[in-house]
Amino acid sequence: MRRLQGSTPWATQFLCRLCVAAMSVSGLFYIIGGQYLFSKTLNLVPISGYASGLDALRFLVLPVVVGVVSGIGSGARWYRTIFLEEISRDYVRTARSKGLSETQVLYGHVLRNALIPIITGSISVIPMLFMGSLISESFFGIPGLGSYTIEAINAQDFGVVRAMVFIGAVLYIFGLMLTDVAYTAVDPRIRLE
Repeated sequence: MRRLQGSTPWATQFLCRLCVAAMSVSGLFYIIGGQYLFSKTLNLVPISGYASGLDALRFLVLPVVVGVVSGIGSGARWYRTIFLEEISRDYVRTARSKGLSETQVLYGHVLRNALIPIITGSISVIPMLFMGSLISESFFGIPGLGSYTIEAINAQDFGVVRAMVFIGAVLYIFGLMLTDVAYTAVDPRIRLE
């Protein structure tokens, strides 16, 4: 554990630089590059479109992989920052000085306190799960609320745009309330009133 606070080994420095490089690339580049490499060049998955039933899996593989890869750099840096901050706290040093094993310290103390910002980030994504990704659905031809919103904007159908904004706002408020409820499960100091 002293390595985390002192000098950083070359593998950690390499991974940090890789994550920063991954964060610096636009999500649109990942979409276009994925479509070119895996669909056009290697012909592994369809470029765009959608099917129903089990055939939908062929069309969803590339958008899911692109979504995960495009967010992995920022996610890894964010989680690393959270855990490094918690590891350097006084209560961790106290737990270690009491003779607790590293597993007990990490899972019993560090993880429990690090869950608060993780829950905030995870639950705030809920509106995006329902509303869809505007860019991904447009480029991959997936029918969803995101592509429906883009079509409504292009057709200047402001009634649909207002409805989508309203649905997004309601889902965001629901996500915030769900976050507050989840805080009570993680942190015993927080109570609902």
